[in-house]
Amino acid sequence: RQYFVNTDDTVTQKIVVRKNSARGTHFRRAGPRQRVYFQPDEVNAAIVTCGGLCPGLNTVIRELVCGLYDMYGVTSVVGIEGGYKGFYSRNTVTLTPKSVNDIHKRGGTILGTSRGGHDTAKIVDSLQDRGINQVYIIGGDGTQQGASVIYEEVRRRGLKCAVVGVPKTIDNDIAVIDKSFGFDTAVEEAQRAINAAHVEAESAENGIGVVKLMGRNSGFIAMYATLASRDVDCCLIPESPFYLEGKGGLLEFVEKRLKDSGHMVIVVAEGAGQDLIAQSMNFVDTQDASGNKLLLDVGLWLSQKIKDHFKKKTNFPITLKYIDPTYMIRAVRSNASDNVYCTLLAHSALHGAMAGYSGFTVAPVNGRHAYIPFYRITEKQNKVVITDRMWARVLCSTNQPCFLSHEDVENMKHDDDERHHLHNTQLLDGSPAKCSPNCNGSAGAE
Repeated sequence: RQYFVNTDDTVTQKIVVRKNSARGTHFRRAGPRQRVYFQPDEVNAAIVTCGGLCPGLNTVIRELVCGLYDMYGVTSVVGIEGGYKGFYSRNTVTLTPKSVNDIHKRGGTILGTSRGGHDTAKIVDSLQDRGINQVYIIGGDGTQQGASVIYEEVRRRGLKCAVVGVPKTIDNDIAVIDKSFGFDTAVEEAQRAINAAHVEAESAENGIGVVKLMGRNSGFIAMYATLASRDVDCCLIPESPFYLEGKGGLLEFVEKRLKDSGHMVIVVAEGAGQDLIAQSMNFVDTQDASGNKLLLDVGLWLSQKIKDHFKKKTNFPITLKYIDPTYMIRAVRSNASDNVYCTLLAHSALHGAMAGYSGFTVAPVNGRHAYIPFYRITEKQNKVVITDRMWARVLCSTNQPCFLSHEDVENMKHDDDERHHLHNTQLLDGSPAKCSPNCNGSAGAE
C-alpha cells in the first residue's frame, strides 16, 4: 500500500514564485493507484511510434510491454507499424516480454515510424474494429497534437478507450515538461562531434571547426553540448539572432578569435540563421509531411560565408572543417540515464491508463511525474530563454558577444515579463476514460 499514489496528490507547474503570487497551475501526480478501472483480462493495448527517430524509443516500447504484463497481468499488447498510417494500412504485431526483451540495446524503433498519415476517422475506426481500449502514442509535439484529436474523437463516439501520450523529441522542445527522453543521449553523442572538430581546428593553422547539431526551433542540444564541452568558442541557436557583417558581427568575432587563439570551434543549431539564409537565397518556405518548415543547411551556408570572408584577407589562410552528426546521433541507442528515464515514463503512462485516465501526456514537471492534458503541451513550444541564466552561462563559457541589438534586448525583456505572469489556480489532469456511474474505476476529473 505504501507504493500507491494518493488520488489527491498534485504537482505544481511553477516552484519558484513571488511572495504574494497565486498558487498556480497543478497537475495530477502520476503513479500506481490502489483502485484500477481496467481489469487485466479485458485490456487490449496498442503502442505506436511516430515522427523522427530518437534514442530510447525501443526502451519505452519494452517497458510498456513488460510493465503491462508483469505489473498488471495484461497479456494482449500489439504494436502498430509505420506510425499513424499503420492503424489503417498495416497489420498489428504481437508484443510480448520475450519478443521485446533485448530491443533496448538497439537504436531506432522496432515498430517503424513515419511522418504524416494522420486520418483521425480511420484511426479511431481501427481502434474500434480491433477492440483496442488502451493506446500509447509515442512522439513529439506534432504527434501529441494528433493524439489529442484522436482522444476527442474517441470521447465523441463514447468509446471506452484510454489515449495516452509519451512525449518524444530529441530537441527537448515540448512545453511544460522538464525534458524529453533522448535528450541526454543526444548531448552526450554531440560531444564526440565537438571533440573531433576541436582536434581538427587545433591541429591546423587558423583552424575552424563548424558543428551543426539538431534544434529546429529550440537550441537546447547546442546550448547544453556547448556547456558540457568547454571547447566551443561560439554557439548559435534559433532563439538568439545574429548577423555576419559589420562591427560586432559574427565574422569580426571569428577573425578576432583566430588572431587570439589560432583556432576556434563553432556550434550551430540547425534552425539558427534561417532568415539570413532565406534572404541571401530568395528561398520560398516549404514543409515536410508533418507540416514542419523545411530548413536550409545553415552549417554549409555558414562555412561558405566564413571561407568567402577570409579569401578577401591577405596573408590570413584558414582551414575549415564542417561536421554534421545529425543522423548518427538520432540512430544510437539510449544511454544509461535515458534508459532509466524511459522506464519511468513508460510505467507512469501505463499506471495512468490502468487507473482510467485518458487524454494526457506523462512527463516529469519539476522532478515529479505528472499527467498533463494534451492541450497544455501543444499550446506552444519550449524554447531557450536567452534572458535566463543558462544562456548567460553559455556566453560566459564561450566569451562570445551576444550579437543582439538594443531593440532585441528590450523585446526579450518584455517576453520575459510576460512569461513570469502567474494566473489563477487551476487543477488540471487528463479526463477519465468513459465509464458507467457504477464502474469500479478511479478516474478523476478536473
